[in-house]
Amino acid sequence: MDLLSSPFVDDEIADGLDAVIIDVELGGTRDSAVGPGSLPLVVIGVIAPSHVHSGRDPDLSMFDVLVEAADPALAAIIANIERHPIAATSLAVLLRNGNGLSIEQALAAESAVYSLLQGGPEFAAWQIADDRKPSSADVEPAVVAERFGDELRIELNRPQRHNAFSRSMRDGLTEALAVAIADDSIDQVTLSGRGPSFSSGGDLAEFGSRPDPATAHLTRLTRSPARMMARLNDRLGAGLTVHLHGACLGAGIELAAFASRITATPDARIGLPELSLGLIPGAGGTVSLTHRIGRRRTAYLGFSGEPITAERAKAWGLVDEIVTLRH
Repeated sequence: MDLLSSPFVDDEIADGLDAVIIDVELGGTRDSAVGPGSLPLVVIGVIAPSHVHSGRDPDLSMFDVLVEAADPALAAIIANIERHPIAATSLAVLLRNGNGLSIEQALAAESAVYSLLQGGPEFAAWQIADDRKPSSADVEPAVVAERFGDELRIELNRPQRHNAFSRSMRDGLTEALAVAIADDSIDQVTLSGRGPSFSSGGDLAEFGSRPDPATAHLTRLTRSPARMMARLNDRLGAGLTVHLHGACLGAGIELAAFASRITATPDARIGLPELSLGLIPGAGGTVSLTHRIGRRRTAYLGFSGEPITAERAKAWGLVDEIVTLRH
């Protein structure tokens, strides 16, 4: 606690301090006005199971993430921060300072940080170690949209790849969402995925394929399904529904979380695995998830990298209803 307000904290960080762990139950909130601000440091609060884990208590405002002492994810969070300190501290600062930004501003900030990390050493190390195979060309459209009266049904259509989010899927989804935004006669939009999963996240075969991070940043701002999902949700509200099943990772939950209504089958596994690549969520998740579950639970998913069940997602408010049948 004293370290955060110390004029010498920069020296500690320069010497390799990436995170501090504070026991909330032992008075860790006594001076919460002193927070980490823009310091590249992850502040972890350890709480007892009896403590309210809402992430909205003003006394807990200084913490980037809250974890119960007995939660096995605590070890995973610490290990991930140690392995990927640049990405982890970048995520902490981004989430910490995104409060008060508009959706457009927050998406731009996320894209800028994500693009910088694509040019960093942690992502480069992942690229060297990864044995990715080239992605085969799609034989069918990556996104299928059909009109039924006043309803537009959009389906992700790369089932053989668990609907891994590729450039072709990004472009197809952006186009379908643009139609739904422009056509006032469309009152209902449902988004689902064909095959065993809603979406396993970004297509790893395409990661880092842009010529440089700056170009990737501008492309991300130009072709943004996240922005389109947010705009469509503003127009339709509860009329925009996403149906989740199977793997719902990375972009697979980041885009879905912009919708007012989300259903999930019991087998849904929801997570943010980007830190293991030396990256942060880059499909709008630092914006959409924080609006639904707060920045500390978003950080929990991002730092741990471990998926949660549909039941836990519903308890958090990330899923609105658990259904037994796929839509």
